[in-house]
Amino acid sequence: MTKLSVNINKVATLRNSRGHDNPNVVQVAKDCERFGGQGITVHPRPDERHITKKDCYDLFEIVTTEFNIEGYPDERYMKIVEETKPAQATLVPDAPDAITSNAGWDTVANAELLKGITKRLQAAGARVSIFVDPDPVMVEGAAKIGADRVELYTEPYADGYEADREAAVKPYVEAAEKAKELGLGINAGHDLDLNNLRYLKERIPNLDEVSIGHALISDALYFGLENTIQMYLRELDV
Repeated sequence: MTKLSVNINKVATLRNSRGHDNPNVVQVAKDCERFGGQGITVHPRPDERHITKKDCYDLFEIVTTEFNIEGYPDERYMKIVEETKPAQATLVPDAPDAITSNAGWDTVANAELLKGITKRLQAAGARVSIFVDPDPVMVEGAAKIGADRVELYTEPYADGYEADREAAVKPYVEAAEKAKELGLGINAGHDLDLNNLRYLKERIPNLDEVSIGHALISDALYFGLENTIQMYLRELDV
């Protein structure tokens, strides 16, 4: 079964736009779980444009499924993970001012950096997933570092899906096969939606988890949060 982890960054963005506590991030996380979500994902950026450090600690107290904290592994991020002990820490190579994740790690060039960080996070009890492009070389690099999983960066797949979905998914299938061969778990995320999710799951049946935020929260404006989560779960039920 592929788990659906709901990324609630956009909920925090909406809350922060008014400077109060509406919508309430903790309550939305509880609702996502109640409606069938199998995980909660957050990305506490240094500028706190959406999820804040306080949110991480608040969510740690109430998340009953899998709590996934993603981010660039600076000392601030490391401290948050070590203190909140999420089920999973997802490492992304974003610069602090990046709008969103737009590339995976070069796990070869950054091997020494990531190896030490991975050991430190695992010692804190977190499963470590490294965000990578769909490249078997980068997947192999993640395995050598000692990561538990890779998260495949799926924006290129989403961009190419309408024109030629088979060509778009091909590098992901190859990367997933390499991950399976090396004993790595496989996550995926970025620009996945109700249009392209099912095909990705069909082609990568051993997909462990997808993390979806922007499209899911946007769809919830039209369909409602409970219905939307169920819609995404149905797309994964193949």
